[in-house]
Amino acid sequence: MMKNKFAAILVLAIVLFSCNDKEEKGKFSIEGNIKNTPDQAIYLEQLFFSQKNPEVLDTAEIKNGKFILSGIGTEEGLYRLRMEKMQAGFLFINDQPLIRFTADAKDLGLEKTIFESPANSLLKKLITQIESKRIAQISANEKLEQLQSTPGSDSLMAIETNRLNELKDDFQKYIIRYIDSSSNPVVAMFALGYTQNIEPGLLEKPLLNLANRFPKHNGVASIMQQYKQMMAKQQQLNERQTKFPNIGNLAPDITMNDPEGKPFSLSQLKGKYVLVDFWASWCGPCRGENPNVVAAYNEYKDKNFTVLGVSLDEDKDAWLKAIKDDNLSWKQISDLQGWKNAAVALYGFEGIPYNVLIDPQGVIIATSLRESALQQKLEEVLR
Repeated sequence: MMKNKFAAILVLAIVLFSCNDKEEKGKFSIEGNIKNTPDQAIYLEQLFFSQKNPEVLDTAEIKNGKFILSGIGTEEGLYRLRMEKMQAGFLFINDQPLIRFTADAKDLGLEKTIFESPANSLLKKLITQIESKRIAQISANEKLEQLQSTPGSDSLMAIETNRLNELKDDFQKYIIRYIDSSSNPVVAMFALGYTQNIEPGLLEKPLLNLANRFPKHNGVASIMQQYKQMMAKQQQLNERQTKFPNIGNLAPDITMNDPEGKPFSLSQLKGKYVLVDFWASWCGPCRGENPNVVAAYNEYKDKNFTVLGVSLDEDKDAWLKAIKDDNLSWKQISDLQGWKNAAVALYGFEGIPYNVLIDPQGVIIATSLRESALQQKLEEVLR
């Protein structure tokens, strides 16, 4: 998850403007010729890769395939040409004051779509190589899937699995090397969009080198800031996970009163699999999840399994009514302190519903089991 999140952050962080101290304060123009296309409007858009929508900088009419568009930026960035009557969009970098563009509406493949400038040649080469590596992975994965349904193919499957893993590893190394060495900041940032499956820690060195190569580029500086913030949050999460119990740790004991006002402790259930279910009568998602917990309890209660409900209620009457209305027939406890409930400080959760599954020795073996995940885990450990 973290990998996917960071890749998204990197793409969102790109600041896409125009570069160099050019004449007319960064003005650039696209002189285009698109063969075999009807006359129509064409738009020059600045891409922000954030929640902000692309911004139209200029509009022109394609007449007999030809058009001219202009925009102004402060540094090199990524832009797009979008035609009114076609879904196609053409990405380019504004690395020169005048960039000539040619394409053929009958063949919009990368080879026939040309922006005549050094940075755009680099961008095209990168996209071509990425696509080649992606196709190789798809082919290897399809072959592996075919072998999985073929009896007696274990040895071939092992070979193909190794080959697929090698292709994935090669792709990751290629992207890291590219970011670390690219001569253009925007093309390097474009490559960052393909880091979803790369451990973020591996990107520290190439990102630092990127920042050193382009110290005045605002987009690169923004990415570095996002990266540092992300790593700081991950560090905080790691520290939190070491502070509070997690999978593999002993579950802290909890002692609170039951609905009759009698003390009851989690430790009294030792020797059973226990789902410690943190909930409250006022919590809509909790009430929505309760039927799933009821179904799991009824299915596995005779297989050394039970549930302990720990409520974050403050109103006892509302708590008791919810227990009755939702048919929660297992043991329920609460100190009626709401979010000041003693269990919150012990287990460190920040939202409900939340649960932990504990084995007969009192060790946490799963957390946050909701919907089908709860049934699947119980079937795994209690079958």
